[in-house]
Amino acid sequence: MTTPRRGRVPQRRIAETVAAELRDHILSDDNYRLPTQDQLVKDFGVSYPSIREALRILETEGLVTVRRGNVGGAEVHRPDEVSAAYHLGLALQGARVTLGDLASGLQALEPMCAAECARREDRAEVVVPALEAAVDASAAVVGDGVAFTQSAREFHDLVVSFTPNVTVRYVVSTLVALWSAQEQAWAEATTRRGEYPSEADARDAVRFHRRLVEEIAAGRAEEAERLARAHLAATQAVVLEQFDGGVVNASSAMSRQSIQSSHRARL
Repeated sequence: MTTPRRGRVPQRRIAETVAAELRDHILSDDNYRLPTQDQLVKDFGVSYPSIREALRILETEGLVTVRRGNVGGAEVHRPDEVSAAYHLGLALQGARVTLGDLASGLQALEPMCAAECARREDRAEVVVPALEAAVDASAAVVGDGVAFTQSAREFHDLVVSFTPNVTVRYVVSTLVALWSAQEQAWAEATTRRGEYPSEADARDAVRFHRRLVEEIAAGRAEEAERLARAHLAATQAVVLEQFDGGVVNASSAMSRQSIQSSHRARL
């Protein structure tokens, strides 16, 4: 019997091996910069098509953006809750999950984060000042529906960002980012039609936020959770009144990255 000759390793498998090693570098090193394609070919000892395929794999995962042309190159992106929200949104949209279902899931989880904020021993120094500043920022844009919605949603995102448990923080932040994108889309649509809720409703939301901050500052975790759940249900109801049967839209999560607060804390 003759031993069968070992065939060439398929280009796709080579590309996946290269992508796996580059992915590890991106996820483990905050300052990692992707080498040029010439350098990658030299470092891995593979062909240019294999390197390009590896970069395409990473690009579909949202870890790199490949710029083509004379000023081409690849920019590295570390995953965050917005990219996670986009991929989760794709799964939910593919499963035809409704906004009402997403809202219910968020109601079950987000209020727990408010309670955890109230349990933090450093809440007076770290949590409360940031939340108060966020409430003041939203109060300043009452009357501008789109801007107010974005600012108010950033307050919710900020509450979640102060949750001590990292796993809980990232999971809930993903849901918050996904819901915020849907709510921002709702705000834009209702503003165009002249149907955005009144300024009085916006001021009520600001008062709710101030009360929540007071409960967190006082360390009343159970009351903070109860108030957060009641407020969340009330604000969600306004959106769901028109769009309860609508399906989660993943593209909204990706196209509205501005829902992230540029000054939010990362603890």
